[in-house]
Amino acid sequence: MSTRHFLTLLDFSKEELMQVIKRGSELRLMQHEGVIYQPFVGRTLGMIFEKSSTRTRISFETGMGQFGGHAIFLSPRDTQLGRGEPIEDSARVISRMVDIVMIRTFEHSIVEKFAQYSQVPVINALTDEQHPCQLLADIQTFIEHRDSIEGKTVTWIGDGNNMCASFIHAAHQFGFQLRVSAPYGFEPNADLIKQYSHCVELVEDVNEAVKGSHLVATDVWASMGQESEQNTRARRFAQYMVTRSLLDKADPDVLFMHCLPAHRGEEISYDLLEDPRAVVWDEAENRLHAQKALMEFLLTDKIKLA
Repeated sequence: MSTRHFLTLLDFSKEELMQVIKRGSELRLMQHEGVIYQPFVGRTLGMIFEKSSTRTRISFETGMGQFGGHAIFLSPRDTQLGRGEPIEDSARVISRMVDIVMIRTFEHSIVEKFAQYSQVPVINALTDEQHPCQLLADIQTFIEHRDSIEGKTVTWIGDGNNMCASFIHAAHQFGFQLRVSAPYGFEPNADLIKQYSHCVELVEDVNEAVKGSHLVATDVWASMGQESEQNTRARRFAQYMVTRSLLDKADPDVLFMHCLPAHRGEEISYDLLEDPRAVVWDEAENRLHAQKALMEFLLTDKIKLA
């Protein structure tokens, strides 16, 4: 059996994605009920971080610990990646010593090449092009609050970034319609829009974009590595702040999500996260449960399921 990786949502079938999400909800309930479930005793997760993150590190490291396993945090100072050793050599060595690897980095080609030469499953914990782990948590959160997302309308507001790209893949995989409302010049990749035109459309007017929407999501205006563009982006994105009044134009049962960290007074109003339609805290917690389910799925041949 060839090694499975999770670099984008397209690496799994819709049925497999739903299996992981359903299992994530089961693991969430087990954890809340205090159930001790440790299928990863003796297993090790290698966590390679070239981009820092609070939620990604805590969720993966905590998840591995709750499963009875061990996680090794590797910062840019702790590996030879980017310091002369080819990625393929690092992959060959690291994958001989751990059972599974997650990578959070810049160029998507890095996780692709690492996975190509890895003997163990590799998880994309974020690249400049994709953030599939976040979408597992987002879809799990929507299903827990509103049941199936199939056939629903989702609106992405703001930068056509890695999160937006993963929402496009999610629209295709889960069968919902995605509207993207972004400033001119900050739209998602044109080829991606063209490829998934059956489920994605660009809507310039943000007020039109949210009409009837069942889920509204956004992200910061300037992501890590784009700090020098902050002032320019603040001017260009000023009309794309998500507010309570904007959500009022959506479906009465609309949910709001943000992958965090959020900048109040920029992409969201100061009071939005206190709105009952905002489910960002459940969304953040579900990174833990969805990723546990993902690791369990990828290592299913090495563990005994409870």
